[in-house]
Amino acid sequence: MNKEILRLAVPNILSNISVPLLSSVDTILMGSLSGLHIGAVGLGAMIFNFVYWNFGFLRMGTTGITAQAYGSENRSDIVHTLGRALLIAGILSLLILLLQVPFESAALTLMNVAPEQVDLVRTYFYIRIWGAPAALGMYAMLGWFFGMQNAVYPLLLTILINGINILVSWYLVAYQGMEIAGVAYGTVIAQYCGLAGAFALFLFKYGDYLRDFKQTALTRTEELGKFLRINRDIFLRTVALTLTFTFFYSQSSEEGALILAANTILMQFFNWMSYGVDGFAFAAESLVGKYAGKKNESDTRRAIKLSFGWGMAFALFYTLFFFFFGNALLRLFTDQTDVIGAATPYLWWIIFIPLVSVPSFIWDGVFIGLTASAAMRNSMIIATAGFFAAFFLLEPGYANHGLWAAMYVYVILRGVVQWAMFERKGTALT
Repeated sequence: MNKEILRLAVPNILSNISVPLLSSVDTILMGSLSGLHIGAVGLGAMIFNFVYWNFGFLRMGTTGITAQAYGSENRSDIVHTLGRALLIAGILSLLILLLQVPFESAALTLMNVAPEQVDLVRTYFYIRIWGAPAALGMYAMLGWFFGMQNAVYPLLLTILINGINILVSWYLVAYQGMEIAGVAYGTVIAQYCGLAGAFALFLFKYGDYLRDFKQTALTRTEELGKFLRINRDIFLRTVALTLTFTFFYSQSSEEGALILAANTILMQFFNWMSYGVDGFAFAAESLVGKYAGKKNESDTRRAIKLSFGWGMAFALFYTLFFFFFGNALLRLFTDQTDVIGAATPYLWWIIFIPLVSVPSFIWDGVFIGLTASAAMRNSMIIATAGFFAAFFLLEPGYANHGLWAAMYVYVILRGVVQWAMFERKGTALT
């Protein structure tokens, strides 16, 4: 079982770590310009996290359903799950593009964008929005590959996307002087290259599954209803998650450009940790889903237990790494002494956050594998309510420290509530 976990987790860790590497490079590129640019790229990226994370069900729901179909060896369900995911991705992408103007207006208001940053954020938004079809299509493809117990293809695709993104962004910013527009164009170009690569890999290894594909099966009431129900719950769960992080950035902006820049950099640390540990959460999704599909209770529970062991070991590694190298990392992200000075007092919050947040990441993987979407939704709503309660209680007296304390309450509640749910219902969770 440990070999299976590592076979899936190691490629996921490598690919996941490259995701915050991309946003870190964007931050570094903007960090050489000004604190306003750092904050603007953080806000712009968060807007798209809000848009795209809310459609993350296309990956998570597809992984859980595909993994269970893989475990039960149902070829028809396997290929039609991908078809349904891509169909919904296409419809949602069209809606995003049609509604981009009200999206932009609402985002600027919701994110509390300062007047001096509006033009920078707006420029970033209207370029990045055209990557929506590729971004959502990749969610569907990656989720399907994970469900098929294939972590190598997502690794190859992530390296391709992020490599192109970094190179193109660096060239456009450093050599063409395009500033924040160069970062946005680099991302869009890379997204479409990645989707083309995903289709090519699918045809190369899984092309024979197309023989089991029937267009009329995509809209069968029972299967489509299950797919939509699971994805509805994950969508609501993700709305609550993105609301929390959007409010975090919005409140950071409310406290001034310097605190926004400091929190943007510190959240890069959190992203590095979360994407790394998510490798084991993704492994849990694939394995728990496979063994649940096989109706193998003992191996399902064993996969859960060992995934937690590996995840917590990584959490300890990140805590030690941030403890010894946190100050050096701050200087890597920016050479602005005022931003470094503003971030340093809050570094302790980042040092210990891996130990308290990792259980919630692993539980997410377990719940996705079990397709326990309603339980995921409910636990996230409870944690989000706890975040806002803690913020409004603590922030008036402790300012940005109160905001970080509320984030701790949020991640701890997520893990505790999910643990309590599993203790009560076990693998029968829905």
